[in-house]
Amino acid sequence: MKDENERQDSWLRRLQRRWGLQNATQVWIVLLVFACTGTTAVYIKKPIFALLGIDAATPWYWRTFWWLLTVLPAYQVLLLFYGWVFGQFRFFYNFEKRLFSRLLGRKRKDADSSDNKKDS
Repeated sequence: MKDENERQDSWLRRLQRRWGLQNATQVWIVLLVFACTGTTAVYIKKPIFALLGIDAATPWYWRTFWWLLTVLPAYQVLLLFYGWVFGQFRFFYNFEKRLFSRLLGRKRKDADSSDNKKDS
């Protein structure tokens, strides 16, 4: 039994360190926010696609295009909303900023400032 508890502690602690959270409870809350957001995104896809007239007969590339255009942005907004509801807005706001900076190929300010210090 001890090994299972140690493994559970280790993955929680790894997430806590990686995400810069203060305790394991905060990790569980963040995971809960991701779960609620994902579940809600699955539920809103159906009415959005019905409104757009997209069904199983629609070619996959059009379904993918409309998913990227509608459901993906809605997911990002829902993530911030649930983060706010569960008191983790700041974490998810920073999470979104990092995500978009990676998608857009921008460097983080920390990396830029450390590079400038090395050059001096």
